[in-house]
Amino acid sequence: MRIGLNLVLGLMLTSISAGVYAQDFEVAPVRLDFNAEPGENQTKVINVKNHSNVKASYVVAISDFLPSSDGKRQIMPPNTTRHSAANWLNINPSFFELNPGDQIPIQVSMLVPSDEYGAAWCILNFQTAREQTSWGADRDLGAGITVSGRIGVTVYQSPTSNANHSIKVTSLQEITKDGDANRKFSATLDNLGDKVTKCKVHLIASNVMTAEEKQFPSFEVETFPKMTRNVEVELPAGELTPGQYAIAIIVDYGPRFALEGAQMVIDVGSSEVD
Repeated sequence: MRIGLNLVLGLMLTSISAGVYAQDFEVAPVRLDFNAEPGENQTKVINVKNHSNVKASYVVAISDFLPSSDGKRQIMPPNTTRHSAANWLNINPSFFELNPGDQIPIQVSMLVPSDEYGAAWCILNFQTAREQTSWGADRDLGAGITVSGRIGVTVYQSPTSNANHSIKVTSLQEITKDGDANRKFSATLDNLGDKVTKCKVHLIASNVMTAEEKQFPSFEVETFPKMTRNVEVELPAGELTPGQYAIAIIVDYGPRFALEGAQMVIDVGSSEVD
């Protein structure tokens, strides 16, 4: 049965590296992707600019995070999680002052242990020196999100030689509740590989009788090694004519990999298109 795989075959995933402001200072980029091999040292640069009209001091602190199935992150002390890269980093400088309008390049060096072949990650917290530096105050800090005048830069490391990408889609089910305006469906994305992988999620409805297809707006999610990510999609009311449809959730995680997906058959009645 055709479920619109060709519609999304050529899509490519991209990373956004924008600058973020907080209390008159800017940090860019807000994501660092290292690909150093075991035993290799690699350096990247983050730029910090003081947009205020007063001289200010800044400090850089490191924290770990645990990703959850709903996309949230639990902030942890540095070097306390299995995939922590905190102890592999050297930040120069980690404390600095900037006059109004000045900016400074911060060198972030990653020295990967000789026996580490998998993915690792952590967060660099940029903040004014007058703020507390405790990791515990940043429970909700994420990539590019500011909390109490702080900016979090997410750091990822995975060797180029690590090509272990593998995503599977399971547990597709309808979760519509009484009173919902739209029909809702959920699925689980299982990251069976050893890479932090961005996935583009598509919802496609295919009429069983006519083979006519309708594709709905897609969205991106990030999945982590040996972890699951739950996703939810909505089928807008009135978008489909009455009939029987194959509802498919299709996941594209790069042009070098086959599309993954799951489908189920539903009935759309006349009352749903009024």
